[in-house]
Amino acid sequence: MTDFNAIRAMITGGAIGDALGVPVEFQSREELSQDPVLRMRGYGTHYQPPGTWSDDTSMTLCLLGSLSRRKAIDYLDIMENFTRWLHQAEFTATGVVFDVGIATQEAIARYEQGTPPLECGGRGEQDNGNGSLMRIAPLALYLHRQQLTSVSDILDAAHKLSCLTHAHPRSQMACGIYTLIALNLLEGRSLASAISEGLASARAFYEKSAAFSSELSTYGRLWELDAFAALPEAAIQSSGYVVHTLEAVIWCLLNSKDYASCVLKAVNLGNDTDTIAAIAGGLAGLAYGRDSIPAEWKSTLAKCDYIDNLCLDFLR
Repeated sequence: MTDFNAIRAMITGGAIGDALGVPVEFQSREELSQDPVLRMRGYGTHYQPPGTWSDDTSMTLCLLGSLSRRKAIDYLDIMENFTRWLHQAEFTATGVVFDVGIATQEAIARYEQGTPPLECGGRGEQDNGNGSLMRIAPLALYLHRQQLTSVSDILDAAHKLSCLTHAHPRSQMACGIYTLIALNLLEGRSLASAISEGLASARAFYEKSAAFSSELSTYGRLWELDAFAALPEAAIQSSGYVVHTLEAVIWCLLNSKDYASCVLKAVNLGNDTDTIAAIAGGLAGLAYGRDSIPAEWKSTLAKCDYIDNLCLDFLR
């Protein structure tokens, strides 16, 4: 059974990675090498106070809140939460919405115009930002509570949740891979084992699927995991492209030994700092536990009690 500590470790771990990255989003790796992030900062790129999280965490909380309230995957309810976040600033750190992805805005606009939820996400190759991957974490918590073990069913759920905003097979696959890795961590596997087994299960499924097999080569570096883990930092890109994001997250996880070093490595890759650190932080939180997160970061995190309460609601 998914316990409170695991839920808080994942959600808080992601939010803190997000908050560490917000002030330096869009800064280059070269810039950050001259002034690396080592602690919580504020008033940078988005001029927000220290500890402020962004759309990554807001949309994660939208999903967590819906799963908590509905006790089921309710696509209409999730889209309603996304709409209230975007237009009414619910699920935000400071009552301000900032840094909203274009594909996500377009998907929400389609929903408001009457498009069914599962048809809202863009399906073109250009619609492969990381906006569905950044918010998928609560799905693993939900599926673990449901004791779902079928890889096919797990991936189907991840794909559908991706389709709310990002419906291209490449984005769906990233969400599927992430969910399998997270479920392995929730089952108590080591980080290295969770990643390798999650990737192996995903590859075995996608190889046999006509809808996804043509995209296998896109994630080709991940299928050769040992070689990928040994790549130098210069070979890792940290853009908002979903493949770059997933690669950066897995590389940071495999090249760090604790929560703090993982999220700081992710932030200091530069560019899409908040999202990469949020996604890495959620998995690192699961792998190392909430107690591994520096106390100063937890105390600085905006609305930490609010996040804890949403996590507690999930268990009720």
